[in-house]
Amino acid sequence: MAFAGMTADAHHRLGPGREFDLVRAMLARWGDVAQGIGDDAASLVVPPGERLVVSTDASVEGAHFRREWLTPEEIGWRAAASALSDLAAMAARPLGMVIAMALPDVWRADALAIADGIGAVARATGTPIVGGDLVRASELGLTITVLGSAVRPVGRDGARVGDAVYVTGMLGGPRVALRAWERGEVPSAEARARFARPMPRIAEARWLAERGARALVDVSDGLGADVRHVAAASGVRIVLERRLVPCLAGASPADALAGGEEYELAVAAPPGLDVEAFAARFGVALRRVGEVVADAAGAAGQVEIRGDDGARVEFPSGHDHFSG
Repeated sequence: MAFAGMTADAHHRLGPGREFDLVRAMLARWGDVAQGIGDDAASLVVPPGERLVVSTDASVEGAHFRREWLTPEEIGWRAAASALSDLAAMAARPLGMVIAMALPDVWRADALAIADGIGAVARATGTPIVGGDLVRASELGLTITVLGSAVRPVGRDGARVGDAVYVTGMLGGPRVALRAWERGEVPSAEARARFARPMPRIAEARWLAERGARALVDVSDGLGADVRHVAAASGVRIVLERRLVPCLAGASPADALAGGEEYELAVAAPPGLDVEAFAARFGVALRRVGEVVADAAGAAGQVEIRGDDGARVEFPSGHDHFSG
């Protein structure tokens, strides 16, 4: 059953049925963050002179989380945040969110708590919920499509030789939490929070774009792996200094370089970004961790990690959705 709408305050009246009863209950929880629900599709207005930016992200039980790790509200939060992080990676302003929920019978009692988590991220980022779909399934799955706009979206292909490479926040927490759960232990509160409640850097990305960011990527598969995407798309070589990579308490440099699902931003920009102004504005650190260098004998698209002594160290493998 699909439900969608236009960017207007009032919803259309919904017909009878259990599915629509659940939609009505979700709309009551979401309040004014949901807009104009009740049509077959959503109709959005893209501001004049801007380009539409669209991304879809899936969160599936057993692949992205386990029920014993997270509350239903955290599952909803995390799914919405990971989808919106793709808009941040393009420095786009959110226009709307569409949610497809595959709901098993054993999760039905938790559906509204999941919706609460989605709604909390929508409010925090100013993203209207404009539609979605509900389907009965054997496993819980949330597929969230986000729509945004930007005058000049910032892609992965703009890095230039001489640019500095920066990263927001502290890294390694999700990997530390995951490792603790897999050992049957309780992760630290800080590491757990980084896994369960990541915050998409929407406003931070737009600030960076306004100040000359040439390439952006969100850290979803590991800093090393994601920066390599920038190097490949831009046709450059990137050198990261291991000693400069910010590590959350309890995380190693390997955790920070290879741990996925951080949803922080890596950015290539001309040197001299005002990191103090960034921290003062957002309460999040922005640190220089490397540089973009000239291609060396066919090394374009490569990332080199340098250790404390300046020597090259082994490149950490990031998350691969189809490994194993």
